[in-house]
Amino acid sequence: MTRPLRIQFPGAIYHVMNRGNEKNDIFNDDEDQNCFLKILSQSAKTYNIKLYCFVLMKNHFHLLVETPLGNLSEFMRHFNISYTSHYNRRHGRVGHLYQGRYKSILVQKDSYLAMVSRYIHLNPAKTTVMKSLNSDQRLQSLWTYKWSSLPGYLNPNLRLDFVNYDMILTEYGGCNQAGINLYRQQLAEDLNSNFNIDEKVIGRTILGDKEFVSHIKDTHLNNKKEREKPGIGEIYKYLSQDVVLALLADEFGMEPEKIFIASGIVRQISMTILYRYAGLNNREIGELFKVDYSTVSQSRKRLREKVEKDKRTAEQLDEIESNLSRIKI
Repeated sequence: MTRPLRIQFPGAIYHVMNRGNEKNDIFNDDEDQNCFLKILSQSAKTYNIKLYCFVLMKNHFHLLVETPLGNLSEFMRHFNISYTSHYNRRHGRVGHLYQGRYKSILVQKDSYLAMVSRYIHLNPAKTTVMKSLNSDQRLQSLWTYKWSSLPGYLNPNLRLDFVNYDMILTEYGGCNQAGINLYRQQLAEDLNSNFNIDEKVIGRTILGDKEFVSHIKDTHLNNKKEREKPGIGEIYKYLSQDVVLALLADEFGMEPEKIFIASGIVRQISMTILYRYAGLNNREIGELFKVDYSTVSQSRKRLREKVEKDKRTAEQLDEIESNLSRIKI
């Protein structure tokens, strides 16, 4: 599998995650977690990092950070090595603590910063044990979870000096009781609606709208090395929805908007091509065709079965994909 891209520039914001090697615990007790936060605070100060929120789980952690100096890699290298050294020394072990490189997702500040903060803060309520409880019990557990920046968002007396609370609470009315109440209310709604952001991430690397992705592509990706091209391809295809629809319309001899009310092989091929080349998932395709996501999945499955049995359908699909592969976006 291609490594996720590392995109760095001054002012970039990232959702950062790392998990224990072989999914083992990285925190054995409160002392480990306290030390982790101490090292996090020191590293953030050393590398001029703005920390917006965090959560520590037993075998992984999440951070939401801004890098005014464009130095995420340096910060994470120092931070991860420092905590690994502490953990190994304290527990008499050697070797890797984490499961490979940390994962980082570039986040569009204006549209997604608050959304990612909520996703991170909701983690303690998403464990298998928590999912077996009712909504009120899960919320109570979330409000009282100690190893998170959330307590400081809900109670000014619990704020940590190395966490920036203002930026996110401003979107809810400010660092006042009204803003706190709205943020808390939104978290409760998110938990009850199974809120998730994973499917919005493009190329395992970027969370943002089309304009943001296009800007990142033009500004930071054009000179990436060949070994990273597959990852870039996932981002490029996200920008091609209109191009894909135009090509499909030409292939089937109809207006682009007519594709969404088509049936049979036209619908099956269109759904499959939008999935492969426009970067859309089943739910997003279903919204375009006004059908349930499971219908999209079934349509794509039927096309796969038809391609195996019908040479003409296979050739038609191959021709469309060949034409798309030659398009420069």
